[in-house]
Amino acid sequence: MAVTRAQQPVVTYPLPVRSRLAHPALLLTGILLVALNMRACLAAVSPMVGEIQHTFGLSATASGLITTVPVLFQGVGAPLTPRLTRRFGTERVVLGAVLVLGAGVLLRVLPSVAALYAGCVVIGVAIAVLNVSMPGLVKREFPGRAAAMTGVYSTTMLVGATLAAGMSVPLEHALGGGWQASLGAWSLLALVAAVAWLPQVLRSRQEKAEVAVGAPAGRPIQGIWRSPLAWQISLFMGISSLLVYTLVAWMPTILADHGMDRGEAGLVFAFSNLVQVAGAFLVPLMAGRMTSQRALAVVMAALNGLGIAVLLISPVPCAWVSATILGVAQGGSLGLGLAFIVLRTDSAAGAAQLGGMSQAVGYLVAAAGPVGAGALHQLTGDWNTPLALMLALAAVAAVAGWGAGRNRTL
Repeated sequence: MAVTRAQQPVVTYPLPVRSRLAHPALLLTGILLVALNMRACLAAVSPMVGEIQHTFGLSATASGLITTVPVLFQGVGAPLTPRLTRRFGTERVVLGAVLVLGAGVLLRVLPSVAALYAGCVVIGVAIAVLNVSMPGLVKREFPGRAAAMTGVYSTTMLVGATLAAGMSVPLEHALGGGWQASLGAWSLLALVAAVAWLPQVLRSRQEKAEVAVGAPAGRPIQGIWRSPLAWQISLFMGISSLLVYTLVAWMPTILADHGMDRGEAGLVFAFSNLVQVAGAFLVPLMAGRMTSQRALAVVMAALNGLGIAVLLISPVPCAWVSATILGVAQGGSLGLGLAFIVLRTDSAAGAAQLGGMSQAVGYLVAAAGPVGAGALHQLTGDWNTPLALMLALAAVAAVAGWGAGRNRTL
C-alpha cells in the first residue's frame, strides 16, 4: 500500500552540500565510468574461456562456472548492500566496491585454479554492491530524472560489455601476455573509475548542514519481503536476467549446432549485444514518461518470447531477425527492471532496499539459466526443450511485469 506524505513522521537527515570538486559534470563522469566497469570484466572473459580451460585442464562444466559464479554471487551479495550504504554512505561504498572489483580482476588472472574462482567470487560480490548502490544514488541525485538517468547508466553498462567482448582478443595480441594480460588489463578501468569517483567521497565528508525533511528522503520500506509488488519486480528482473545469461552462454552454440559457421554465429551474437544498447537507453526514457509501465513490461516480455520462438522455429535462416528482436527485448528489459527500482520507491533508501531484494532474487534465478539449459541440452540431445522452457518463462515475466508496472510505490 502506498504511504501518503501526511502519514509520515518528520525526521532529520543530512542535506548534501556540493563542493567544487563535486560538480554535476564530475558526478555524471563518475557514474558513467563506474557503470562501464559493471559488465566489462564479465563480458571480457567469454572469448577467453577456451584458453583458460586449456591452461588449467578444466572440464566443460568447470569452465562454465567461470561465468556462472560471478552471477551467483551477485545474488548472494546484493542483500548486504543496503546495510553497508546506511553505515558508510553510498559514496564510500561505491568507491570501495570499484577498488574491490579491480582487485578481483587481478586475482582472477593469478596462476592458480583457486585464485581463478576466488577472483570470480570477488568480482560477483563487488558488482552486486554496485548494482544495488547505483539505483539509490540515481534516485537521490536525480529525483526528477531518475528513469532517464537509469537509461543512461544501464546503456553505459552494455557499452562496456560490448567493448570488452570485442577487445579481449585484440588486447591479448597487443599485450603479448596471453589471456592473463588481456583480462588483467581491465583492472586499469576500475582504477580510473575509482579516481573519477573520489570527488564524490570528498563531497560526502562535507555534508554538515541538516534540515527537517519528510521521511521519503530516507524512509526504509517495512516488510519488503512480504510485498507482492516487490516480488513482482524481482521476478520480472530475475526471469529477464535468466533469459539474457542463458543466451549469452549458449546462443552462438545453438546457431553453430544448427549448421551456421561459428564465425558468423559470433557475429550474430555480437550484433544482438549491440542492439541491446538501444533498448537499454530508450525503454527507461519511455518508462519515465508513463504513469503506468504495465504495457511496456508486457511488450518487453513478448519481444523476448518472439525472439526465442524465432530461434526455436528457424534458427539459422532467421538468425539476424531473432538477434535484433532479442537485442531490443533484453536491453529494454534490463533498463525497465532498473527503472522499476526508482519508479516504485519514493526515497533513495527505499530504492537501495528494493534493489537489494530484486537483484538478490534476480541473479540467483539468473544463475540457474546457463547451467539448466546446458543440462537439458545434454539430457535431450537438442535445444528445443531449453528454448521451449525459456518461451514459457517469458510468459511468466509478462505476468510479473504487468504487476510490477502498476502506478504504486512501496
